[in-house]
Amino acid sequence: MTLHEHIAAARRQLEAAGIRAEAAALDADVLARHVLGWDRAQLLSRNRDAAPAAFSEHYQPLVDRRAQREPVAMITGSREFWGRDFAVTRDTLVPRPETELIVEEALRWLPERASRVIDVGTGTGCLAVTLAAERPQDLVVATDISHEALLVARGNAQRHHVADRLRLIRTDLVSGLQVKADLVVSNPPYVPKPDAVRLPMDVARYEPATALFGGPDGLDLIERLLATLTPLLAPDAGFIVEFGYGQEDDVRAAAEREGWQVVRMRSDLQGIARTAVLERQRE
Repeated sequence: MTLHEHIAAARRQLEAAGIRAEAAALDADVLARHVLGWDRAQLLSRNRDAAPAAFSEHYQPLVDRRAQREPVAMITGSREFWGRDFAVTRDTLVPRPETELIVEEALRWLPERASRVIDVGTGTGCLAVTLAAERPQDLVVATDISHEALLVARGNAQRHHVADRLRLIRTDLVSGLQVKADLVVSNPPYVPKPDAVRLPMDVARYEPATALFGGPDGLDLIERLLATLTPLLAPDAGFIVEFGYGQEDDVRAAAEREGWQVVRMRSDLQGIARTAVLERQRE
């Protein structure tokens, strides 16, 4: 069989398992490239070639895992974020494209001078590592309550050569921190607990609940951060936070109650409000 035939068969299997046709085609392609160690251009130019020896032996088990809805990033062990590959495990969320909005806004917010940034709930470290890599003059402090997630973040920091400027701290949100930050960023748990039954199987079965659920309305951790960040902020500091579908008005109201000014809300490519850029209201 040719590579094209193997990949087409995998696509059909994934579609039969209930994965949308477009996603099935992409997943089958990504898994093939992972097995082959090829980039997209190599596969496109050689997909009519006969499959290498033992290709099916390595490829088919990965396709079977994806048919059980295991996320591709956990099968391959990595996911691209802001142009860099990040290790992913079942102890972390899979980095998502919409979270890159936080990076965009952070780079827009931070001054040219050396700054201090706190990333709350770092997970894979995708935000902390990206900001440290994009701004080599900065010091980044990243927290997580999960020891296992911090080990993943440490590995990603080492992979991208920023470990010397990234402090990883195990704590609940920002408890115990003593730093004056120019910016705080966070992609906290924000899924309402009652929505657990409606989550895609890829998420509900494989991603850690502690990184997903934010209480009955999804806002517990966001509200805690809004109420407790002030002592950690340098003058003119900001807070950039991701939130869930339909939570824009509640996040805005909670921020204003706690003395924050909403600078802007950012929406993802589907037009869904996802990210709030906040600053403390001046007296």
